[in-house]
Amino acid sequence: MSASEGRSTPTATTSEHAAAERRAAARALLSTPILAAAQHAEDLALVRRHKVALRQAFQTLLGYPLVVEPTFARLVKAVPPVDAPARGARRANGGDFTPRAYTYLALVCAGLMAPGAGEQVLLSALVEQLRADAATAGITMDETLGERRALVVAINQLIAWGVLIETDGSVAGWGERREEALLTVNQSLLPHVVARPLAGMDVPQDMWAVDPAEREQPRPALRRRLTEHPLTRRETLTEAEADALSRERRDVARALDDAFGLTLEVRLEGALAYDPDDELTDVEFPGQGTVRQAALLLLDALVDTLNPAAGTTALVNGVPVPGVLASWEVVAENLELLSDQNAKSWRAEVAGDLGRLTDEVVEVLSAVSLATPTDDGLVLHPACSRYRPEPVRTATRTRAQRRLADDGRPIDPADDPLFDGSGPGADTVVVPHNQEQS
Repeated sequence: MSASEGRSTPTATTSEHAAAERRAAARALLSTPILAAAQHAEDLALVRRHKVALRQAFQTLLGYPLVVEPTFARLVKAVPPVDAPARGARRANGGDFTPRAYTYLALVCAGLMAPGAGEQVLLSALVEQLRADAATAGITMDETLGERRALVVAINQLIAWGVLIETDGSVAGWGERREEALLTVNQSLLPHVVARPLAGMDVPQDMWAVDPAEREQPRPALRRRLTEHPLTRRETLTEAEADALSRERRDVARALDDAFGLTLEVRLEGALAYDPDDELTDVEFPGQGTVRQAALLLLDALVDTLNPAAGTTALVNGVPVPGVLASWEVVAENLELLSDQNAKSWRAEVAGDLGRLTDEVVEVLSAVSLATPTDDGLVLHPACSRYRPEPVRTATRTRAQRRLADDGRPIDPADDPLFDGSGPGADTVVVPHNQEQS
């Protein structure tokens, strides 16, 4: 065998490296659809290097246009299905955007695109423009601290996207003390913040209306569902999408893996293209913190309580779907019991407020498509049973071995049941499954 056999050739190595770069660039765009040079220089450099291949891949696989310019890249995603969990904008501290913050975001964008607007603007002048635009639209603006903070949240979002740069002063100073700030506008990126041209739209609902042509393309629609949403429920698929998943499962799996590094798993109740590296996961579950622990334990308790049988259905908006209904009374009873049992380890301000805990738990379960809130209660998807904690047995030492340990005398690891996890008198410890692929 020659010295070169058994290892990659330079050509193969170069090709693999280029494929890895394209995959990394595509993942960056999926995670952050607006990549500006100021915030994401390295990712933008990768995107620009492979822009031709990336444009083709996104358009072919997902039907997403990709705009690549010297100072930014913008991936324009399609309108999500009506059954998809909401994915709203978030503030820097992780909190949700308020309706007022969204209002200011729209007004700021309109003000920055007003006729005569330059590459730099004083914050005070921008606020005056907002007042004029708000009055024209019939929106009331006042000078309260809460209003100014909502405006700061909106402007900070544009700064995070790279649309605005704080050239002198800071936006935070305006929110607290009305201090002046000079902002530089990325005018080439600004028009691309809105995914669709507004010309010809009469009502806000036109923004998220689905193009009839998109409905006639089941394969890109299926791949979009799998790429963007935590759990694709089988009952939400159209007949054409379900047929594509059944007939072309291997091709879909290969395409999502090659392009985005996602692993496809299909089950009776649905399908999921998950990220083994967790980099694309925006809602972690299971995970750390009081709310996620409560949600995981609630699923276990409800499945035990309701004992759903195969083929069970429940009504969601009058439509029967696979799953079981847990009444709000049953949900409250179980959460209250779990709060009492975990009072020492859960955050007091959350565990002590049953209403808040219920709302936040339901929000998490809805975000990962495991449950759907209705007027009558919480409908649990069949996949919930796969999140049940798994009992793992850890051994305990005998009385003589504990006495030796207390006396400080060494125990031979070969004689210690804790060393290999075997032995009599085992205690049961609850450890959650790794459920990324559920």
